[in-house]
Amino acid sequence: MATVLLLRHGRTTANAAGGLAGRQPVELDDTGRDQAARVGERLRKLPLAEVVTSPLIRCRQTLEIALPDLAHQPDEGLIECGYGDWEGRPLKELATDPLWPVVQQHPSAVVFPNGEAMADMSARAVRTIRKWDDLITKEHGPEAVWVACSHGDVIKAIVADALGLHLDQFQRIVADPASITAIRYTPTRPFVVRLNETGDLASVVPPKQADSDAAVGGGAGGGAV
Repeated sequence: MATVLLLRHGRTTANAAGGLAGRQPVELDDTGRDQAARVGERLRKLPLAEVVTSPLIRCRQTLEIALPDLAHQPDEGLIECGYGDWEGRPLKELATDPLWPVVQQHPSAVVFPNGEAMADMSARAVRTIRKWDDLITKEHGPEAVWVACSHGDVIKAIVADALGLHLDQFQRIVADPASITAIRYTPTRPFVVRLNETGDLASVVPPKQADSDAAVGGGAGGGAV
């Protein structure tokens, strides 16, 4: 199967101010634009088959800076979690809400007031990634590499699913701004081959089949998860 690079958008004005942006149209700050430029230098070295993105402006800005020469396919399935009444509020204020410890320790039970259930966010994000991965594999072959630009909680939920973790454990996963996490799906199980990556990405490109067969003892199945 293809390999998906989960790219979190660069830092935003809300990130810098300590607020929960949610689905508000917050934009990248100067640091976020610099992060997008740096991650673009790494991504442009790879033979990317497709670029899919959350429709929110902070993701689109990240890709416009990082990969300006590639078309970006928006998909609502990658949009930020619907935080409802929490959206736009300071995190330090939200930390005093009785729902906060539930979000941190038992997120599978959380439904944000006038918003989305975290379990629903996880299900639609995983469904979206797997849908695109299947389509891209069929069109470009199992050696294809593609990018999905999304948000921290969305990426963490996708990673938790790939690792076989319950959603209640997804807060243990980190997805920094402008970081990349690489997942390779197979017919039997996914492999997380990079997590919160900020360095060289050359090794996420799968080897040719002959090379892969020759290195079966140390390839994707050996220690990749």
